[in-house]
Amino acid sequence: MRPPRVREAFRFLVVTKKNLQVVQSGERTNAAGKPVGNRILLSISDRDYSALRPHLEYVSLPNHLVIHEAGGKLEFAYFPSRGMISLVVVMNNGKTAEAGIVGNEGFTGTLAAVGLRRSTLQAVVQITGDGFRVEVEALQNTLESAPELQLALSRYAAIRGMQVAQTAACNRLHDIEQRLARWLLMTQDRVDSGSLPITHDFLATMLGTDRPTVSLAAGVLQKKKLIEYIRGAVKIVNHKKLEASACECYGVIRQYDGELGMKSVRK
Repeated sequence: MRPPRVREAFRFLVVTKKNLQVVQSGERTNAAGKPVGNRILLSISDRDYSALRPHLEYVSLPNHLVIHEAGGKLEFAYFPSRGMISLVVVMNNGKTAEAGIVGNEGFTGTLAAVGLRRSTLQAVVQITGDGFRVEVEALQNTLESAPELQLALSRYAAIRGMQVAQTAACNRLHDIEQRLARWLLMTQDRVDSGSLPITHDFLATMLGTDRPTVSLAAGVLQKKKLIEYIRGAVKIVNHKKLEASACECYGVIRQYDGELGMKSVRK
C-alpha cells in the first residue's frame, strides 16, 4: 500500500503521461533566471520543482562534449533543454555503438534516480544545445522529499531501458540502411528540425560501423530523395517515406516516446 503522498504523485503521473509538459517551455527558470525547456522539469509539481530549483546549474552543451565517461562515477545528472546527447557503449578496442539518445524529453545519469553512482555508458553531446545539471548527491537528497520527481525519473529510466533494449536488437538484426533511417527519424523527433548538423564520421561512430558503409547507406537514401547531405548536415526531405525505409524498431521506440509525451515529426 503506497503512502498517501506517493499515491497522489502516482495519480499525477498517470493523468499526465500523455502530455508530461504541464507548463510551457520557459515558464520555469533556475535560481539564476535561465529558462527551462526540459520536459521532465516542466512536468513536476511546483513543490517538487522548488525543491530541485536551487541545485539546477545552467550549462552549455557543445558538440562532442563527453559528460559521462563509461565506467566512471556519475557526478552530475543532465537535463537538456535543447540539443541531443548520445548514450554510447565503448569497447576495449575503442569501437563504439550507440545504445540510446536523450533530448529534452529526458535526462542522463538515470541510474542516479535509483541510488547508483556508476554507468557503463558514455554520454556525449551529439547536437549542440544547452540545459541544466544537478550534482548527483543533491539530486538523490532532493528525491527523498519529492515523490513526483522520483516517480517521473524512475518512469523515464524504465522506458529508456526498454528503448536501449530495442536499439540493441536493431543494431544486431537490421541492415545499415534501415538503422540509419531509424536513427535520423529518432533524432529529428528530438531536435524538431529537418536539418541535422552531423557528419558521416560521427554517424559511423554512433551506428557502430565505418564511414564508407554509412556513406553508401546515406547515398541510397539520397537517391530515393528521402534525405540530402550538404556540408556536414543531413536534411530530411520526406519524413513519411524515410519512415517507410526504417525498420520496425522506429515504430516501437516511437510508442515508448509517446509514453513520455513526445510526438513524432510527420512531414
